[in-house]
Amino acid sequence: MSLFTTIRGWFGGLAMRDAAGEQFPVPAQALVPDVAAIGADAALQISAVWACIDRRASVISSLPFFAYQQLADGQKVLARTSRLYALLHEKPNTRMTPLEFWRAMVMSHDLRGAGYARIERDERTGEALALWPMAYDQTRSIVLPDGSMVYEYRLDNDVAILSDESVLVIKGLGNGTTGLDKLAFMRATTDEAAKAQGAASKVFGNGGKPTGVLMLDRVLKPEQRKALTDRFAEMANGSMARLYVLEADMKYQQLSLSPLDQQLLETRRFSVEEICRWFDVPPVLVHHSNVTTWGSGVEQIISGWHKMSIRPMLVSIEQAVRARVMTPGQRASMSVEMSFEALLRADPQARSLFYGAGLQNGWLTRNEVRQLENLPPAAGPGAAMLTAQSNLLPIDKLGSQQPTGGSNAPAQAPVAQ
Repeated sequence: MSLFTTIRGWFGGLAMRDAAGEQFPVPAQALVPDVAAIGADAALQISAVWACIDRRASVISSLPFFAYQQLADGQKVLARTSRLYALLHEKPNTRMTPLEFWRAMVMSHDLRGAGYARIERDERTGEALALWPMAYDQTRSIVLPDGSMVYEYRLDNDVAILSDESVLVIKGLGNGTTGLDKLAFMRATTDEAAKAQGAASKVFGNGGKPTGVLMLDRVLKPEQRKALTDRFAEMANGSMARLYVLEADMKYQQLSLSPLDQQLLETRRFSVEEICRWFDVPPVLVHHSNVTTWGSGVEQIISGWHKMSIRPMLVSIEQAVRARVMTPGQRASMSVEMSFEALLRADPQARSLFYGAGLQNGWLTRNEVRQLENLPPAAGPGAAMLTAQSNLLPIDKLGSQQPTGGSNAPAQAPVAQ
């Protein structure tokens, strides 16, 4: 995005308006005046920003992305031989793995409000063959007078104008046409964090020594003043290697505030919480010092984060792929899904409870469970049947159902599929 575009966006106030022409996802005015504009490169040098971006992007990109073929009876099967499955699950392009591609897309989405990718299609069938990420700052979204959109992408000295169906866009919070540039809106927070980090670097770079003066009750000669200055130069430079003794009633007066007076450490802790709030990441997940132990409370926080932050992002990606990557024919006969259940793989206990509930309540077969665990299917027709516990029966039916497979076998009844 050019400097002119950025300045025009700040004064034009088009972030939340419907307007033809180039879209400006930046605020019309600064909430806090005289704050520095922190770009992506500088923001990522703030540890909390890096940690939040990396945590969200790594979790989301690690989930497998599946393409399914819809059957006539309403069921679905993995479309392993389709181009769409290979694109989403195996190789989005010749240079990236799926994790690398989606991590780059989520990173751009979280930092700048949108992730862009060029769709390379088969000229004959229109099916997507590859997805190539486009840098946010090299992409302009433009609404034409007829309401359609095109995207201008600059690469080196070349400029490409891409139609709406040739670009995958993952949008963040915004007016629906474009996502708002998060870095532009959180510039006061990042500026404060950057200044606190710079102040801490100066304080500790000076050995933690504040600026001060030596006071005497008499006037010194020039050579005495120079000798005294040279004598205590190490103190001024922050050296902690020696013990300094003040003689002849000399007194030291501090001029600058100490780190404690400035509440520098508290300011930096608060900046971490503010940045986590912007990126919707619990502070415990970026190793914030206010949380030092892992326990059941943290588990509930992570579970809530998965449901309220990660899951909506997955839905956004799935809908964007369906609307922009898939052809009309594929939308009519196929579906795509990022496997949210893959998060359970890191929790054996939760995974066991999930499978047990599915088997006992008739919405998972044993072979489906084995497939989810990357195990071969079990032999015999019973492994592919839906079964349910028969403990809950009408009162007038109690004792009427006999267990099968022996007197000690659990009573189970097949459920219609």
